[in-house]
Amino acid sequence: MKKTIATILILCFPFLVSAQDITGQWNGELKISEAMSLRLVFHIEENDEGYSGTLDSPDQNAMGIPVSSVEFSDPELKITMSNLQATYEGKLENGEISGTFTQAGQSFPLQLGRKEIEKKAVARPQEPKPPYPYLSEEVSFRGGEENVMLSGTLTMPKEPGPHPVVVLITGSGPQDRNEELMNHKPFLVLADYLTRNGIGVLRYDDRGFGQSTGDFGSATSLDFAEDALAAVTFLKSRSEVDSEQIGLVGHSEGGLVAPVASVRSDDIAFIVLLAGPGVSGRDILVQQTRAIAESTGMNGEEMENDLRISQGLFDLMVEHNGDESMKDILRDYLEENIEDDEVQGVPKEQFINNQVQQLSTPWFQYFLVHEPANYLKEVKCPVLAVNGEKDIQVIPANLTDIEEAVRSGGNDNIQVHEFKGMNHLFQECEKCTIAEYATIEQTFSPVALEYIANWINEVTAE
Repeated sequence: MKKTIATILILCFPFLVSAQDITGQWNGELKISEAMSLRLVFHIEENDEGYSGTLDSPDQNAMGIPVSSVEFSDPELKITMSNLQATYEGKLENGEISGTFTQAGQSFPLQLGRKEIEKKAVARPQEPKPPYPYLSEEVSFRGGEENVMLSGTLTMPKEPGPHPVVVLITGSGPQDRNEELMNHKPFLVLADYLTRNGIGVLRYDDRGFGQSTGDFGSATSLDFAEDALAAVTFLKSRSEVDSEQIGLVGHSEGGLVAPVASVRSDDIAFIVLLAGPGVSGRDILVQQTRAIAESTGMNGEEMENDLRISQGLFDLMVEHNGDESMKDILRDYLEENIEDDEVQGVPKEQFINNQVQQLSTPWFQYFLVHEPANYLKEVKCPVLAVNGEKDIQVIPANLTDIEEAVRSGGNDNIQVHEFKGMNHLFQECEKCTIAEYATIEQTFSPVALEYIANWINEVTAE
């Protein structure tokens, strides 16, 4: 699921700042839903060529995210963050900026001001606090490409090793090592539980995000598989790691990446797929669109119209994947099928441009046509695939597709399980909508945690 803000150190006294001075620190709160908001901090600096900047997302521990460009023609401001596929456009008036933050086709109003916004306290009882009953070390290692350095955290049991270790692979969009989203840190909770149960864990910031270097915006799932394999190579250099018992645990898109990586290397002892896809990205998106629409109570006629438009769009992308004319084809299709002058609070033309930009990224084009079965049938190591019964992002029917693909390749060492009453994050849910993720105190169901840890301990003890 997928966050860049420029930072500049500057001493600012409000009475010295001109009403139309755009430089310095600008603070805002991005309200994503009724239950979730993110603090954003823009840092803007003037230079000989105009303006530059960085972005901080404090609630995601992402600081100093590079900004591609800052354009200011008093009072109009436009900030582009290509690495995040995001833009911010606003107007500076009376010392405040009113505007719209757009990312991956979705737009949200965002007000910026000089006053710093304090973090709101959120109850997350499962998040561990030091001192830990295990070893925790900050590490860095070369990723899947020369310009990629991955930064992460390695947690290991205190008892003498060597120990089995898993590499955690995040879901779609730029994510930090804790896979932080909706004010939850699923990978922090998962890593803590596994390590307390004798399993070492390496988790890392995605390339180009957090403390890791590289370009996230130009990467595909294949590149993320190379990063995961680089993590395995790093682990093999550690004496406390059992190099014969290194596994991959991937969530959502990470559940697509793990099979790819395991087919490319004999060093993978097992894989765990947490809500991983079993069908093509095109089919995942069609399933997801319907499930989310139903969860929000959209009426039948409206839902079927949205599904028709979305499915037609995805089909065009598959048909013209990689064609130079694809952007124009998608733009024409959306122009023809969107009747309203305004969509999600932004003008139709801007909405269409945002959609086309997102759909044209290398990641999206690859994801849409990737067939997980082509890799799953080549997986030879033990496989655990689990889903939440109420998952509306990767519906649990994917478990059947995964199992059939793995077994078709002659690998019967696969276990699948559907957790009753759980969502995409493996939270025990009530409404089970995406908006509810943030309102649930639980980050990761203890039932799911125990099941996953038991399976890993069993397969590594054989």
